[in-house]
Amino acid sequence: MTSRSDADGPRIVVGFDGSDYSRLALEWAAREARTHGARMEVICAWEPVTRVAPPFFVYADEEFEPEAQTILDSAVAGLGTEGQVDVERKAVMAHPAAALIDASRGADLVVVGSRGHGGVAGTLLGSVSQRVAMHAHCPVVIVRTGG
Repeated sequence: MTSRSDADGPRIVVGFDGSDYSRLALEWAAREARTHGARMEVICAWEPVTRVAPPFFVYADEEFEPEAQTILDSAVAGLGTEGQVDVERKAVMAHPAAALIDASRGADLVVVGSRGHGGVAGTLLGSVSQRVAMHAHCPVVIVRTGG
């Protein structure tokens, strides 16, 4: 892996939403990071929630951030890469595909699961992974199985 990023070395961006496919993507990325001495940037992104409670609109933009950070911390702790891979966790309020595409600037690789929590059962490639594959600024790996 040739680094396109700064002097900090290669950087792998990983999308994580807590789904089984994103967990497989995170594990795959961690193996790749160890192999190539890369650092990982693990991103959990969500879109703002708007609730309607007559007669008011309630915008719950920041509600999910603590939960997203907990999800990230738990997932990264379960990797067993402490001291082997530099991992940065980011909880981002944005459409997941947009957050990953933005993070792909200057990255060497983006890793996503083939499906996340959204989508229709039976879909082979989720909308986030498809958008990231089409618009990322670096190569993209879409993980389908644990193999």
